[in-house]
Amino acid sequence: MSESIINYDEMSDTLTISFAPGEKGTGVELNDHLLLRLNKQEKRAIGLTIFEYSLLAQRTDFGLRHIPLTGLVAMSEEARQMIMQVLQSEPVNHFLQVSVYMPSLTELIPITAVAPLPLAA
Repeated sequence: MSESIINYDEMSDTLTISFAPGEKGTGVELNDHLLLRLNKQEKRAIGLTIFEYSLLAQRTDFGLRHIPLTGLVAMSEEARQMIMQVLQSEPVNHFLQVSVYMPSLTELIPITAVAPLPLAA
């Protein structure tokens, strides 16, 4: 796999990461802030776009800011499992930290935190 290409647009506060530059894929909206691009046949991430990056990567008094992966709710169980596998694998796991929130003993809500990157000024 080639080296990831990382682009940050300060004006729109958008971080775009290409894991497979030039490769076409399917976009999956994980929530209002995260768009995963993947090769569905190979179950492999080819890109990730993070909107409002500076806000999401900013640490809070309690650590990283976690956001729910609301886009997974409408997916089939098979698609959800495939997306979770991709999110927890390299290279995506270098940029997103996936976890789960349990509001009750029977309910699991997948959440993620954006890993802060040192961006050149």
